[in-house]
Amino acid sequence: MYDKIQQTVTFLRQMTNGFEPQVGAVLGSGLGGLSKGIEIEYTIPYKDIPNFPVSTVAGHKGQLLFGTIAGKRIVAMQGRFHYYEGYTTKEITFPIRVLAALGIRFIILSNASGGINPTFNVGDVMFISDHINLLPNPLIGPHDERLGVRFPDMGEAYNKKLMKLADAIAYSLDIDVQHGVYVGDTGPSYETPSEYQYYRVIGGDSVGMSTTPEAIVARQCNLPVFGVSVISDIGGKDIECFITHEEVISAVVKAEPKLIAIITELIRRSDEIQF
Repeated sequence: MYDKIQQTVTFLRQMTNGFEPQVGAVLGSGLGGLSKGIEIEYTIPYKDIPNFPVSTVAGHKGQLLFGTIAGKRIVAMQGRFHYYEGYTTKEITFPIRVLAALGIRFIILSNASGGINPTFNVGDVMFISDHINLLPNPLIGPHDERLGVRFPDMGEAYNKKLMKLADAIAYSLDIDVQHGVYVGDTGPSYETPSEYQYYRVIGGDSVGMSTTPEAIVARQCNLPVFGVSVISDIGGKDIECFITHEEVISAVVKAEPKLIAIITELIRRSDEIQF
């Protein structure tokens, strides 16, 4: 895998004239509109990038954006990959390793998720304080020390300094945010009422089909992570909930301006943090 990462990095540097990003972002469901605020210098479709998977999900464009936002150089994944598309978690997380090798200081992971905390509402923005990973761990298999330590510590999967700054920004913008534990499961079926209840019992506040493998690999790469969810629906044992992908996208679109405002300012002020 190491050689493939280096091959991909070399290709991207050649295609972008040596562009050196400071921040990485996965613009999943919840943050796709951030691309409108990026002064884009280079756009590279995933299908043209050596060793990259190709996104197959509606609403995920499938391209890598290089540019500037809030005075910082950024590389953004416009669309991500999921286990339910048939990829392994190693393949899903390959781009995270590439972004780390490009030299970013930290990475932002976004998603849409189902709310299982009864105090949440559709459209809430939730900063991810921790996660429960129910997907195959992407670090399983032969180990290469060049990729990071064999047993990365996950005691702070989501960076507390980034979250503290994001909290201050949300407060200054008069935007209410939630904090919670994100449960990553396989999908693609949405959860049953009993599954929602189970995830709540084991400590989850929201549930989705991505992010956790990316966070695990980011931490192995020693990348600080800021994770955020848009609560797109509410489920539970005693809650009648029939959800469609279109309804998820609709909920995300309504919440997106709040999230974009927070993330843009977080990027602008990121130099305040010493990792």
